[in-house]
Amino acid sequence: MIIDDNATNLTLASDVLELEGFRVVRCSDAEGALAAIGEKHPDLILTDIALPGIDGLELTRMLKANDTTRQIKIIALTAFAMKQDHEKALAAGCDGFITKPIDTRRFKDQITPYL
Repeated sequence: MIIDDNATNLTLASDVLELEGFRVVRCSDAEGALAAIGEKHPDLILTDIALPGIDGLELTRMLKANDTTRQIKIIALTAFAMKQDHEKALAAGCDGFITKPIDTRRFKDQITPYL
C-alpha cells in the first residue's frame, strides 16, 4: 500500500512497483488507508509523513498500537530528509525511511528487505 496525497508521487511510486510485479493499493490519505487496510491486508505500507488530516506518523502510531495491524511493516516515504525527521519516523514506529524523490532504479531494492 502506498499513501501519498500528491497524485504525481503516488502514481510514480505505484507504477514503478507494479512494473516489478507488486500488487499496489493506492490511497491519497490516512483515512482512506485505514478503511482499505482491513479489507486488503497489506504486507507493507509506504506512507508520506505530511498527509492531510491524520499524518503519516500518527497513522503509524495507530497501526502499531493495534494488535491486528502491528505486524505490518511501515516505511516513511517522505521529502523530509533531515536526521531529526528520520528519528521521528522511527520513534513513531516506522520500520524504515525512504526520501523522495524516489530513485526509480533503486526503489524495488529499497523496499524488498521489508517484505
